[in-house]
Amino acid sequence: MMIDYQIKADYRAFLLKNGIPVEQHNYFVRWLNLYLDICQTHQWQPTNVDHFPAFLDAIQTQATSPFLRTQAEQAVRLYQLFLQGATPQAEPETSVTVRPVTTLSDKQTTISSAWQALAVALANEIRVRHYSPKTLKSYRAWLYRFYSFVGETPPEQLGKQEVSRFLTHLATVDQVSAATQNQALNALLFVYKHVLRRKLTLLKNVTRAKRKPYIPVVLSRAEIDRIIAQLSPPYSLIVKLLYGCGLRLNECLNLRIQDLNLDMAILTIHNGKGQKDRTLPIPQVIAAELNEQLQTICQQHQQDLQEGYQGVFLPHQLEQKYKNAHQQLSWQWLFPAKQLTLIPETQQLRRYHLHETHVQRAIHRAVKLACIPKRATAHSFRHSFASHLLAANYDLKTIQEMMGHSDIRTTLIYTHTVRSTTLKEPKSPLDFGC
Repeated sequence: MMIDYQIKADYRAFLLKNGIPVEQHNYFVRWLNLYLDICQTHQWQPTNVDHFPAFLDAIQTQATSPFLRTQAEQAVRLYQLFLQGATPQAEPETSVTVRPVTTLSDKQTTISSAWQALAVALANEIRVRHYSPKTLKSYRAWLYRFYSFVGETPPEQLGKQEVSRFLTHLATVDQVSAATQNQALNALLFVYKHVLRRKLTLLKNVTRAKRKPYIPVVLSRAEIDRIIAQLSPPYSLIVKLLYGCGLRLNECLNLRIQDLNLDMAILTIHNGKGQKDRTLPIPQVIAAELNEQLQTICQQHQQDLQEGYQGVFLPHQLEQKYKNAHQQLSWQWLFPAKQLTLIPETQQLRRYHLHETHVQRAIHRAVKLACIPKRATAHSFRHSFASHLLAANYDLKTIQEMMGHSDIRTTLIYTHTVRSTTLKEPKSPLDFGC
């Protein structure tokens, strides 16, 4: 049983008011949906707490860990308080507590209105700049973590001293990596500069996490072929594009039919990382598979139209500009999701692209079945693409353009993954006479 859209929105606001982090709201709503379904099946009253033991037994398969069972029970208890219009003042002995926003503090707090407003303003600033949704998710999570560290102090009263203490805490107590600490710093710098309209001066006395050189995982051509052999369509074609074109996973899954030009053997990437576009050559060996995939999508699209679905999701406000674009063949996903997505606000059925977690799991299984002794992920195929080009004597500038890197220094990392063919390899003077 689906929750009414307005009730769901009010419930989310109630969760935020009672200290539940935004990133956990979707999980709470899912548990609530499952609880209401079970109540409807067994004809239970949702407000009756006597059904809790039976509910927890029913979700044993979905929530095997103690934390998930705790989260499910907390979601239902908060829903009952939400229906009563109450706010929990104290936790009864039989109640459970929610996992904190962060491990920085064991204290469960309620997010103040000032920090809630700051989170909303942060989201608006990021969306105005058309940053990635993942950037918004990451920056908002760091904002809540910073709030958990500094407590109830209004954000306007915080400055470089509190930021310095927070970053130092991350490095010395939490022992996070340098990349994680830098991400936290970037998030807070963005908040102060673009949201609070304040400039943080040079942060002194900050203990920085030690950054070590990163050497990416590179697969050999034989290993890649073994992995592909363990994959079934469409995952095998996705991996061939990841390796054959050096794509990021989200770039591959966001491909639409119009991005393919099979006649010219050109693939166009729109809105890649940093909102950059680029073109790449399509490998000839997969042209036939791409053509078969296009035929499959055409058939599925015709069937979807006959069944009355509302088309695909379009970026930004293109649907307002092009009224019928969402149902045109050219805008359909190259790798569509297997099921349609229901939009609660309009009760429309839309199709999204294949979710990245499905691809990641398929690759993980294939790597395991192929007995590859490396930490291979979807991004490893992109690393292998660049490394193999460099090994084939392609110049760094060409590889930089094909990878979509803004800085040549990012591309230079691949000089550590291949043996040099243009320069003399490091050699001991003792071997000069050999």
